[in-house]
Amino acid sequence: MEGQCKDLNKSVDLKRVKTVGQDYPWHRLLGGIAIVVVAGILAVSQGTVGMSPWTVLEIIVTRIPGLHIVQDWPGSWETIIWDLRLPRIMLAGTVGASLALSGATYQGLFRNPLADPFLIGVASGAGLGATIVLVSGVTTKYLGVSVLPIAAFVGAIIAVSIAYAIARNSVGLPLTNLLLAGVVIAALAGALTTLLMIRSDPDLRPVLSWLLGGFSSAEWNHTVLILPYLLPSGVVSILYGRILNVLQLDEEFAKHLGVNVESAKLLLIASATLATAAAVSFSGLIGFVGLISPHAVRLIWGVDYRVLLPMSAIVGAGFMILADLAARVVVSPSELPVGVVTAFVGAPFFLFLLRRQRRVLM
Repeated sequence: MEGQCKDLNKSVDLKRVKTVGQDYPWHRLLGGIAIVVVAGILAVSQGTVGMSPWTVLEIIVTRIPGLHIVQDWPGSWETIIWDLRLPRIMLAGTVGASLALSGATYQGLFRNPLADPFLIGVASGAGLGATIVLVSGVTTKYLGVSVLPIAAFVGAIIAVSIAYAIARNSVGLPLTNLLLAGVVIAALAGALTTLLMIRSDPDLRPVLSWLLGGFSSAEWNHTVLILPYLLPSGVVSILYGRILNVLQLDEEFAKHLGVNVESAKLLLIASATLATAAAVSFSGLIGFVGLISPHAVRLIWGVDYRVLLPMSAIVGAGFMILADLAARVVVSPSELPVGVVTAFVGAPFFLFLLRRQRRVLM
C-alpha cells in the first residue's frame, strides 16, 4: 500500500512538472524579444540621417559570413549604424533590462509594488561618485579607461553596503530597517552631491547631463561590461521566482516551507544591486523604468514572478530603446536627456498606479 502511495505521489509530481513546463509562456517571451528587435531596428533607422528599416536590416545582415548583398547605400551609413546607433541601442536595451529586472526583484522582495531599483541608495551613491569625478577636476580617463563609470559603480555599491550594514542585526535583515536605512543614506548622498555642485565651477551642465541620464557617449564595450552583471543577476532572480512568490505571503510561512529566507534576501539584494549599479554607471540616473515595466507586465500577465521577472526585463529593454529614440528625435538636431523622457511617461503612470491602488483599498 505504501509503495502504491509513493508511486501515485511520484506520478502526480511528474504531471505537475509537465504542466508547469507546458503552461510557461514561452511564446510570450519569444514574442516580446521579437518586438524588442523590431523596435531596435526602427530606432536605428531614425535620426538626423534617415534610413529605411529594411536597409538597416540589410546592412546588419551583411556582417554575417557567407551572405552577399548588393550594396546600394552610401558607405557612411554603415559607419553611422555600427559606430554610433547600434552601440547606443544595445546599451539602452541592456540598461533598460537591468533596471526593470532589478525593479521587479525589489518589488517582490519588499512586497511593495511601488519599489524601484533606486530604493536603497543605489542612485544617490552613484550620483555622488560621478559628481566627485566631474567637479573635482581629476582626469576622466586613466590609461585609456574612463574613471566616471567606475566612480559611479563604486559609489552605488558603497551606499547600499552602508545601508545593509546599518539595517542588519543579530536576528537577520529586517527589510523595513533596510528601507529606512536606504532612505537616510540616499538623502545624505544627495545632500553631499548638491553641496559639491554648489561649490564647484558655475558650469554644471556635465553633472546635470549625467544625473538626468543618456546614451550619447555609448560604445560597444559599455554593453560588454554590463552583461557580466546582468546575466548572473537575471539567472539568480529568475531561479528565485518561485521563492519570491512564496515571500509574498509571509516570511514565517516561507521558513515553514523550508526556505532560507535570510540567504534568499541577501542573494537577491546583492544581484539586483550589482545589476543596477552597473547599469547606472554607464547611463546615468534614469528613473521610472524599474517601476513601470514590472507593473505593465503585472497588469497584463499577472503576478507570478517566474513570468514577471523575464517579461519585465524584455519590456524594460523595449521601453528604454523607444525612450532613447524619442530623446534623439523630438528636438532634433538637439537631444533630450533620456531621464526627462522616462519621467514624462513614468510620472503619469505612477499616479495611475496610486489611484488604482486607492480604488482597490476602498
